[in-house]
Amino acid sequence: MARDKIKVLVVDDTLLYRKVLRDVLSSFSETEVVGTASNGKAALEKIEELSPDLVTLDVEMPVMDGLETLSALKEAKKDVKVIMVSALTKKDAQVTMRALQLGAFDFIAKPDGGSLNENVESLKLQFAPKIRVLKPRLQGRARAGKEEKEEAKPGRTSSPAPAPPPVRGRRTPPSRPSIVAVGVSTGGPKALTEVIPRLPADLPVPVAVVQHMPPVFTGALAENLDKKSALAVVEAEDGTPLEAGRVYIAPGGKQMRIGGSSTSPVVRVTDDPPENHCKPSVDYLFRSVREVFGPKALGVIMTGMGRDGTEGLKEMKKSGAFVLAQDEATCVVYGMPMEAVKAGVVDEILPLEKLAERITALVGSAAAAGR
Repeated sequence: MARDKIKVLVVDDTLLYRKVLRDVLSSFSETEVVGTASNGKAALEKIEELSPDLVTLDVEMPVMDGLETLSALKEAKKDVKVIMVSALTKKDAQVTMRALQLGAFDFIAKPDGGSLNENVESLKLQFAPKIRVLKPRLQGRARAGKEEKEEAKPGRTSSPAPAPPPVRGRRTPPSRPSIVAVGVSTGGPKALTEVIPRLPADLPVPVAVVQHMPPVFTGALAENLDKKSALAVVEAEDGTPLEAGRVYIAPGGKQMRIGGSSTSPVVRVTDDPPENHCKPSVDYLFRSVREVFGPKALGVIMTGMGRDGTEGLKEMKKSGAFVLAQDEATCVVYGMPMEAVKAGVVDEILPLEKLAERITALVGSAAAAGR
C-alpha cells in the first residue's frame, strides 16, 4: 500500500453496500480501503487494529449505530476523520445533523433511485471533492507528527509556534444592515450551531442562510437549530415575507433568493439551475441580497470547500455591503472564506466563536433600532 494514500475503513450493516462503497473508494487513486465492518462495535475494534485515516459510517446499524460509534470515537479521542453515510429519510437526516455537530467531517447521501451504475456514479461525485480536501489535510497531519517526533529527540529544540493572524478590521458599515446573508458548506451544521443560537431573540433583521445540502437535510438542520435558538429558524418557503428575528434556511435541491423591496422583502424559492455545481448556491442568494438591500446588507462567509459566494460578495461590495469571514483556524475547510479573502471582499476575519457577537454589534438590537 502506498504510504501517501488515505487509509479508509468502510462501516455498513449491508453486505451489498459495503461492497459498493469499497469499490467506489477503491476507484480513487488517493485512497486505499483497508477493511470493512458491519456495525459500530466491530468498527471500533478494526480502528484499533488498522488505524485508518478515514471511516465511512452508516447511520442505521445493529449492535452499535453510527451516532453511538461517533460518540465512542470522540470519547476515546481517536484521530480519525468520519464521513457519515445517510439515507434520504427525515429520521436519518436528523441523526446526521447530530453526528455533524458531534464532529463528523461531512456526510454523503445514499442515492435512492436509478440503476446500480447510476448510484455508483452519484457516490463517486459526492466522495470526490471530500477526498481532494482530506488528502492534503491528512498529509499535513502526518508531516506534523513526524516533525514532532524529530523535535522530541535529545539535543533538538522546537521553534516557537507562529502567532495567529490578528483579527483584521478595515472600516465600519456605511449604514446599519437590514439583513444578514450567510453562506456555508462543509462543517456548516456545527458552525451554524455556534452562531445562530448565540444571536439574541430581539435581532432586528432577518437572517438568510445557504448551507450546501440535499433535500430533507436542510429541513432537519432548520429543526435542529430552531430547538437551540432564541430566534425562529425555518426552512424557507416561496413567497414568505422576510421578518426580523427569523432565520431562513435555503431548501436543499432548490435556489433561494430575496425578492420584493428593502421595506417589503420576500423569500423566493426557485428551480433555477445550479451555480458552482451547487443548489442551493451562495452566489445566487448574495446577488439577490445586493439587488434588494444594496449597502444595507451584512454578508457572512463561513467554512466550506470551493469558492461559492465569492462572486456574489463582489457584487455586494460594489453596493457598499459589509462582509465578515470565518478565520482559517476555526474552519473545517478553509475554502470559501479563503477565496473571499483572496478576492479582497472581506472587511473582517473572525474566529467562529466571535461571529455571533460581531453580527449582533453590527445590526444592533431591536431597542437600538427603534423597534
